[in-house]
Amino acid sequence: MADRVTVIGWDGSPPSDAARAALGAATLVAGAAHHLALPEVPAGAERIRLGSVALAARRIAAHRGTAVVLADGDPGFFGVVRTLRAPEFGLEVEVVPGVSSVAAAFARAGMPWDDAQVVVAHPRTLRRAVNVCRAHTKVAVLTSPGAGPAELGLLMDGVHRTFVICEELGTTRERVTVVTSDKAADHTWRDPNIVIVVGGRAGAADSGGWLAGRDPSSGPRGWSLPAGEYGGDLGEGEREPLRISQLARLGPRVGDLVWDIGCGSGAFATEAARAGAAVIAVDRDPGACARTDATARRYGLQLQTVHGTAPHILENLPEPDVVRVGGGGAAVVSAVADRRPQRIVTHAATRDGAELIGRNLAEHGYRVECALLQSVELDTRAWTEKERSVAFLLSGVLPARGN
Repeated sequence: MADRVTVIGWDGSPPSDAARAALGAATLVAGAAHHLALPEVPAGAERIRLGSVALAARRIAAHRGTAVVLADGDPGFFGVVRTLRAPEFGLEVEVVPGVSSVAAAFARAGMPWDDAQVVVAHPRTLRRAVNVCRAHTKVAVLTSPGAGPAELGLLMDGVHRTFVICEELGTTRERVTVVTSDKAADHTWRDPNIVIVVGGRAGAADSGGWLAGRDPSSGPRGWSLPAGEYGGDLGEGEREPLRISQLARLGPRVGDLVWDIGCGSGAFATEAARAGAAVIAVDRDPGACARTDATARRYGLQLQTVHGTAPHILENLPEPDVVRVGGGGAAVVSAVADRRPQRIVTHAATRDGAELIGRNLAEHGYRVECALLQSVELDTRAWTEKERSVAFLLSGVLPARGN
């Protein structure tokens, strides 16, 4: 095993005294091509071009001498330190950090970033990164080949954002470009780059707070808001007990895209957005879309409303993770199931309707659960019944995807 392993973050500025001392004693140096070309790298040191960090870690573990790993920015922030410290390599490392590329990008843009979300986009996680950009007003995206500004822009179709694209930070080829999201695919961008995605409605906590990223304490407390927050006239499928149960079955979270089909007053869509998910709310009634949009605006939430009739309007929507079907019955449930979201929830007013939907979900390969929900609202002054609600709650889970 290497006698000593030092990880040095490089941000384009001259190396610190500690970094120079570590490099001067190194018998092995790993880094990207521009790191290995630095004059401080000893001429006699073994050099490893850093592609696979795991492969480099194995070679460092087998090295007899002093090793240095050079990485851009802060190597402890979505960087190489996590891999190098993995138990299978047995490496103990010292870290000399540089300015993180995220901090540098926001500095170039002249923006604060304590209220920003930070996501990593690889081809396998690009869709989830896009969903975070849909759901939040300020996001830094650490990109990779195949998951860069052009791909982000293409998947943001229908949602307007501004991209601040920072290419090759800290080098002589550094470039900062501001474009709208719909124009990002019209250009070729150099790697490495970071994209700051900004736009959407400003929320109450966007002026700064006590917690980095999204402040979970902004807005009213509770999973579900009182009916009065939505105008007080909720449809049968939007009553609070059913809505809470639907939320619990779907479990919307950051990185998810939620479809709310038949959004009505926007109660479910709003609460899914409050959980941090990206939401597309669909309704054939333009008034329902307007109410949903107004409620989201009141709470500073980022959701997209789509006016149209399901199932036809669903054909061009991006792929969902979880779906609530608030209206349309078995035909809409079938169209949704064809898109293979992880979870689907809906409701029926009768047992026959519930059985039809349940069979439909099962035929599509979903594991089906059904519960009869009955709630009675009481007037606490006289303890008499005010309102009764009965509905069959159905949920389908796609076993092949495990959740």
